[in-house]
Amino acid sequence: MRTSMLCGPVLLLAAFAAVGNSAAYPGKAQKPNIVFVVADDLGWNDIGYNNDDIFSPTLDSLAREGVILNQSYVQEVCSPTRGALMTGYYPYRLGLQHKSFHSVYPSGLPLNYTLLPQKLKEHGYSTYIVGKWHLGFCNYNYTPNARGFDRFYGYYNADEGYYNHSVGGYLDLREDLTPDWSKNGTYSTDIFTNKAIHYLATHNKSKPFYLYLPYQSVHGPIAVPKKYYDMYPFIHDQSRRIKSGMVTAMDDTVKALIQALQDFGYWDNTLFIFTTDNGGPSKPQNGGNNWPLRGTKATLWEGGTRGVAFIYGSILQKTGYVNNEMIHVVDWYPTLLELVGGKPDSDMDGINVWNTLVKGDPSPRKEFVYNIDEVEPSGAAIRMGDYKLILGYAGAHGGWIPPPSVNGLWQEIVPMDDYEVQPGVCADPTNSTYLFNLKDDPTEHFNLADKMPEKVQEMTARLEELKKKLVPAIQVPKEPKKADPRKFGGVWSPGWC
Repeated sequence: MRTSMLCGPVLLLAAFAAVGNSAAYPGKAQKPNIVFVVADDLGWNDIGYNNDDIFSPTLDSLAREGVILNQSYVQEVCSPTRGALMTGYYPYRLGLQHKSFHSVYPSGLPLNYTLLPQKLKEHGYSTYIVGKWHLGFCNYNYTPNARGFDRFYGYYNADEGYYNHSVGGYLDLREDLTPDWSKNGTYSTDIFTNKAIHYLATHNKSKPFYLYLPYQSVHGPIAVPKKYYDMYPFIHDQSRRIKSGMVTAMDDTVKALIQALQDFGYWDNTLFIFTTDNGGPSKPQNGGNNWPLRGTKATLWEGGTRGVAFIYGSILQKTGYVNNEMIHVVDWYPTLLELVGGKPDSDMDGINVWNTLVKGDPSPRKEFVYNIDEVEPSGAAIRMGDYKLILGYAGAHGGWIPPPSVNGLWQEIVPMDDYEVQPGVCADPTNSTYLFNLKDDPTEHFNLADKMPEKVQEMTARLEELKKKLVPAIQVPKEPKKADPRKFGGVWSPGWC
């Protein structure tokens, strides 16, 4: 542990000094600007306020001076979380419950939904997206500029090189619809922050803005400028050291973004939201970590779905504390919409949790669906009050993974009952039932399913009721020939489906 780094957040507090009370509240004429930052694959143990070994002073200061959202839930992988955020609906109702979009899939986020930026535009907002889309791009109608964003700078796919901005050797970086070949050799985290600042500098100040900033950081393939790598000599595992440096690099660019918001006169009336899209990945070579939570990205365990998140802004009435109320990524849509004077659809899964965020009131959310995936190996999970039920397949990594030891070794701690139901007989991970009391057991060590069959029955019945609204998962055959970037000048492009 580097105790000297603990001074970082304290030193930065002056930069985020108490702002005035001029920010608008729901129903007032003046509407707040909204900056919504999404980190990619940021694990529970990958940020400074959860782990003293991570140097993220700007994010830590914002979180501690704002509101840390300690029970903020997301989906287990990228596209489903982004779809839920954009629509206010659970992925199983969108057809997004089974994995993420692939570059050669002829599909995208269904077009029969009005997305959050489209609604915000109706209420007078300018809308900008800088960073990762990952909601389909085979048709122009699926792309950000057709889904409510005035300006787009970023990439369509899941992952790409941080310096060459390519996937499979082909470029995936553009401004609006124009490919950008000029950034080869420049680190993407810097590129995206600089472009966001450019949009703020040219923004029409007579209008509020929604800046959606889904960073590439800290998704693989992991890479970081050397100066950040050098800040972690005490971490001997190379992937963990690189990942830690990536968090610090992102933190520095957030600091630059906030400075720009202050310089342009926006900060006093800006609501700043930060979240991950899912837990840290399972592969040690990616360096992510969710300790002490169980599981990883792509699992229904808490390590895959309980996300790092916080909010900051003068609009908040209660700050400087840890909020333990339950919220879900689907809740941002109706919450932000009602904040600016709109009304969500009545059948939306999201709930307006504004009073929970701004005042610390008890959350109106009493349950949520982690996921319902009908595709083999199928799995589903639900939270009702303090209890969590998992049925079927929860994911490949069902143990606890501490950060690598001094000698650089990763080791997953897997409970014996996941290996054997009786001596010499392996348990079936695709046909399992788990029940946890997350208030008493947030790290999911004690399966109560056999002890509380009536609770299992009650929650199973609720899942079956909710499953009636399931839209079959989007499963389309890959079309690599049609999607081939060589047909589009060596750039991943829409226009082939």
